[in-house]
Amino acid sequence: MHRSGFVNIVGNPNVGKSTLMNLLVGERLSIITSKAQTTRHRIMGIVNGEDFQIVYSDTPGVLKPNYRLQESMLNFSRSALVDADILLYVTDVIDSIEKNADFLEQVKQNTAKILLVINKIDLIDQKRLEELIDTWQKVLPQAEIFPISAKERFNVDNLFQRIKDLLPECPPFFDKDQLTDKPARFFVDEIIREKILLNYDKEIPYSVEVEVERFAEEENIININAIINVERDSQKGIIIGKGGKSLKKVGSEARRDLEAFFGKKIFLQLFVKVEKDWRNKESKLRYFGYSPE
Repeated sequence: MHRSGFVNIVGNPNVGKSTLMNLLVGERLSIITSKAQTTRHRIMGIVNGEDFQIVYSDTPGVLKPNYRLQESMLNFSRSALVDADILLYVTDVIDSIEKNADFLEQVKQNTAKILLVINKIDLIDQKRLEELIDTWQKVLPQAEIFPISAKERFNVDNLFQRIKDLLPECPPFFDKDQLTDKPARFFVDEIIREKILLNYDKEIPYSVEVEVERFAEEENIININAIINVERDSQKGIIIGKGGKSLKKVGSEARRDLEAFFGKKIFLQLFVKVEKDWRNKESKLRYFGYSPE
């Protein structure tokens, strides 16, 4: 008997969805920073065993949209409610139940099996944890609750085992050697964007979209040219930095992670381009993969 299913991970920003996804998949597919809106796309990670296949899906944190890009991000999260066999609703010990109550209401109406994951329990004591569990049992009575610490890897194995047990009987959806539904270029974009999130403050990281112009793989090296799109001329200057110092730092850090990801030497060239107000332009959002064709 073979089991397969779609396990979709949803929740508010910064509760640890991407960290959990990477732990469950056993690979670093989703980028992780302490900033909200780090995840912009819906990213699949596929785990295969002899008699099972789990198709995980990491989604952007649920937020109230201020511009079209955020509307697209919210649509990715909503779409995860439609096709899930198992829904992982991730919260943490400081997350507010009232935050994005509309989305939580949609989760309540969902017919998929729901596992409520309370992350970061290493930050609180047993009494507070018991209070949280009691509160969430009243909010989502149909959910099974799993207190975990993704950072400490506590109780993640038990969560993984329960996911396996709940999978429906089904043949695999993807080839057994496939790890994700995303192409190599996507992970180049994401790794460069992660370094921008880590190295710049305020609005800069949220105004950036990375685009791989050239990805030429040879036996021992991958040659990559990537464009960092920003919305204003002033942002271009900040990204480049005095004497190109800031851009060079991003390139160096990204190259190191790309070499670890692909297991090959990377030659990386970065360019910065002004693409005015791209976050509100439907044509640009389609081009960057945020809107359906």
